[in-house]
Amino acid sequence: MRLGVLDVGSNTVHLVAVDARNGGHPTPMSDWKTSLRLVEMLDDKGAIHEKGQKRLINAISEAAELVDKLGAQEIIPFATSAIRSATNSQEVLQAIEKKTGVRLEVLSGEEEARLTFLAVRRWYGWSAGRITNLDIGGGSLELSTGSDETPDIALSLDLGAGRLTHQWFDSDPPERKRVKALRDYIDAELVEPARKFKMYGEPGLAVGTSKTFRTLARLTGSAPSSAGPYVKRTLTAPGLRQLIAFISRMTAADRAELEGISSDRSHQIVAGALVAEASMRALGIDNMEICPWALREGVILRRIDKGLDNEK
Repeated sequence: MRLGVLDVGSNTVHLVAVDARNGGHPTPMSDWKTSLRLVEMLDDKGAIHEKGQKRLINAISEAAELVDKLGAQEIIPFATSAIRSATNSQEVLQAIEKKTGVRLEVLSGEEEARLTFLAVRRWYGWSAGRITNLDIGGGSLELSTGSDETPDIALSLDLGAGRLTHQWFDSDPPERKRVKALRDYIDAELVEPARKFKMYGEPGLAVGTSKTFRTLARLTGSAPSSAGPYVKRTLTAPGLRQLIAFISRMTAADRAELEGISSDRSHQIVAGALVAEASMRALGIDNMEICPWALREGVILRRIDKGLDNEK
């Protein structure tokens, strides 16, 4: 059965067509996305402004048209942090449905963390034991840990790379004092979550998901995406600290010239790296593996687990 998975995130509107079957792994067949930086389209009251709504509706409309062209029998549309936290989220959701016919499921932060954890567990299997997963999106940071498919604890914090860049950095490159202030802020925000996580013992297998972690791993020497999903990729705390010292002094344009980072992400990678470094430090993680599966795969796996009645 072909599924169209529409992910309306804080950075992009992303449509993936996958062939799914009961008891099998999802096979990607087509991939389309457009960059919106939705988290940067919030006004001073936290609402998505009119221009942002129009761009969002146009992107979702284009994606919905592609679903039919790709032969998908079902669309699974969902939204994450940027829409979830917008003060006019209900108004935006109603406008999207009226103009495009697409009714978005807005995932809670905890649901986002749990579905990402499910994908990571399925990727590594039961033999991995306890897994602690970190996922940095444009709008939020998700943290989860557990030994089963359902994590013992799953949290979401408004520490996304795009959100923090928009809120904290007003120069390019960012001023050193702003970098230090943001690092202190992130550390403070992680104190209580880290305390809760440590109640469950050692982190076990530490895993990073999301484009931010993949980019950071690539910038510190891991294999490029062209090497395929089964190549082991890692990120170390010392390597990350060295990377931050290097990229925080560069402009976004200069960072975009580095191998492994796109121009769409270069402006927010410093904030993303600060979140990654602080999270690893708070949870006592020195080394983590990068998992190619994340939230979208978790959403797909949840759908497969419910049973596919019309397999083709």
